Amino acid sequence: MTDALKLPTTSLKLQINQTDYSILTDSTGTRVANILGQKRAQAALSFGVAMQNPGYNIYVMGEPGTGRLSMVTNHLTPISHQQETPPAYAYVENFENSREPVAIELPAGQAQAFCKDINRLIDNLIATFPEAFESPSYQQKKTAIERTFNQRYNSAIDLVEQRAKEKDIALFRDTESITFAPIRDGKVLDEEQFNQLTQEERDAFHKNTEIMEDYLGDALIELPQWRRALVEKNRQLDNTTIRSAISPLFKELTDRYQNIDNVITYLSEIKKDISETIKDLFVQSHTLESINDSTKKQLLKDQYQPNILIDYKEKTGAPVIYEPNPTYQNLFGRIEYSSEQGALTTNYHLICAGSLHRANGGYLILDADKLLNTPFVWEGLKRALKAGRIEIESPYAELGINTVTLKPEVIPLNIKVILLGSREIYYLLQDLDSEFNEMFRILADFDYDIPRNTTNMQDFAQLMKQQAHDSGAKPLDNSAIISLMEHSCRLAEHQKRLSAHINDALEIIGEANFLCKAAEINSTHIEQAIIAREYRNGRIAQSLLDEMLDGTILINTTDSVVGQINGLTVLEVGGSSFGAPSRITVTVYPGSRGIVDIEREAELGLSIHSKGVMILTGYLGNCYAQEFPLAISASIALEQSYGHIDGDSASLAELCCLISSLTLAPIKQGFAVTGSINQYGEVQAIGGVNEKIEGFFKLCKGRGLTGNQGCIIPQANTRNLMLKQEIITAVEQGNFAIYAVSTVNEALELLTGEVVGQKDSNGDYPEDSLNFKAISRLKEISDLGHDKEEDKDEADV
Repeated sequence: MTDALKLPTTSLKLQINQTDYSILTDSTGTRVANILGQKRAQAALSFGVAMQNPGYNIYVMGEPGTGRLSMVTNHLTPISHQQETPPAYAYVENFENSREPVAIELPAGQAQAFCKDINRLIDNLIATFPEAFESPSYQQKKTAIERTFNQRYNSAIDLVEQRAKEKDIALFRDTESITFAPIRDGKVLDEEQFNQLTQEERDAFHKNTEIMEDYLGDALIELPQWRRALVEKNRQLDNTTIRSAISPLFKELTDRYQNIDNVITYLSEIKKDISETIKDLFVQSHTLESINDSTKKQLLKDQYQPNILIDYKEKTGAPVIYEPNPTYQNLFGRIEYSSEQGALTTNYHLICAGSLHRANGGYLILDADKLLNTPFVWEGLKRALKAGRIEIESPYAELGINTVTLKPEVIPLNIKVILLGSREIYYLLQDLDSEFNEMFRILADFDYDIPRNTTNMQDFAQLMKQQAHDSGAKPLDNSAIISLMEHSCRLAEHQKRLSAHINDALEIIGEANFLCKAAEINSTHIEQAIIAREYRNGRIAQSLLDEMLDGTILINTTDSVVGQINGLTVLEVGGSSFGAPSRITVTVYPGSRGIVDIEREAELGLSIHSKGVMILTGYLGNCYAQEFPLAISASIALEQSYGHIDGDSASLAELCCLISSLTLAPIKQGFAVTGSINQYGEVQAIGGVNEKIEGFFKLCKGRGLTGNQGCIIPQANTRNLMLKQEIITAVEQGNFAIYAVSTVNEALELLTGEVVGQKDSNGDYPEDSLNFKAISRLKEISDLGHDKEEDKDEADV
């Protein structure tokens, strides 16, 4: 029976036959995407992209390295080229409220042109002014207005002067004032002469001066009105001159953009506001006359130049944007600030676009984990999708930063969002966010692995060759591709399936190219790259093996011992995993405590491991305790284990060890066992079978292979075997063996060398069988416990 359970070397690894060689050779050479299989995910993505109804955003579920991003971008790129290019957006000054900049929409490709036209308009304005105010026509009209004012003013002053002469008073006109002085004999008296007059004459002069001042005030009582009229006429003249000068400039722009309402409206607002700006720069302020043209141009650009938020070239299709760092500012845009005298200020030129703006009208791809790890972003994205608009605001305004803030006009949002994330995040969002399913109704689910069929093998071979060419590596021969395919099957833990983590194989190509000194990369270089990677990541595994070899960690590989067995475990440290044997011991003694899991009692055994131990009680009761109560006390421990343990892959080894301790049948320590069981003794598949076998093989090899060593695995795991060549060679030479079992009885016969025994027609086991010994021992313990209870009852009486 033991020979029937021994696996041949052909079952220990994927065998590439001649047909597979021809498949690799017959690959068409057509470029393929960096993704294999995944038809379900591709169908879901196609449906989600085609559905234009609200809420049909897409969640692409899978692990990193499976080609999620490549599939999405390769699918969207040709579709986006056939779609309409979205419009451009720019922010401009709001002349009524500068804190609320206005957004204008332009056809694709015209925002830059409009910006250049405004720049050209500013150049023309600088060329036109102040020359327009220096023209003879303007100067004549301005002189006429001033002459009218001066005539009226001079007429009033002349009347006052005549009246003053009648009273022997002279009137002097200065630039800003009018003064009076006494006259004697036709001459104006100075201060010394005035003091020589009699007191009566001086008093008369002061009295007459007061009269003349009153008269002067009456004569010039309308002077403020005259000045206002002068200013108004000058303003009207300036406005008329400005309108006349700029009308041809604006007519050209108006004709060019007559079909774009937003632009026409903005040009109209500029036309209304620009008169005052021109007068400030070129007419009224004498202090600005020294400003050169470049400074004036910058001032005009700061006020009128549009801030292009986003623009695309015509007929380029819809945008496809991947945002690798979805912070709030990167996604929704930001308002920058400048420091002026210690205060932070801003204007519409400092508004910057985010990924939502760049992807508006197209597709935005985001990493779900990064999105959820950044404050405010997830809630902000949901608000934007529900409202259908992008609002640029600072989420940190409540922190109390003293700044001048803007509230830009919102921009309509029309976008398809594709989230890339893990299964854990998807189910977490489903459970905790009631709005998630309303906004992301499409799930594109990536498989962990893909079938190793003809099509996928051809695509795999072509993708490997393509990657080598694109990365500048040396060409791959068929043996290299086969090695990469075997490595992919090993990652998938299945001989008939390829791993969906294509990136791992692509990385191996780069590392093999570094090691290759020949013209082509072959299987030797691939194996060298894999071995080198394992060596780099294998410090902990080697340290653990060394401790086993020097006896620090107790693992027996030669003797036969009662109640002791070698289990197989997988340890995961960082990004690497490796297998290692672990000693399991069981003690049995009379009592009714049941099976005690020491790991669980010490709070080191997690839930699945504890479940596996509990199943042992169900198996014992079903197989051995149908005619008497099951009363047993047993303790199970994974020796020298000091960390948390989970998984039920040790339950087969624990049961075999329990039966060994119960029947005093020694277990061959040259075996290591892995497998899960159910209550009926059927052996179930486990994970990490290759790493577990290799871990025990390294220990046996280190101590010397005897030919009596091997591993016992579930029959269901034979399809998962992708062992290294050194193990296959050892099996082929008879130095090591792999056994596949389907039941506990098969494992017990291998481990003890005894006949386990099957029930006869009466339901009894043969007397010399292991199962008969187990029943006898359990009944003995049960009777012992029953006798003790009877003795106790008699004592109580």
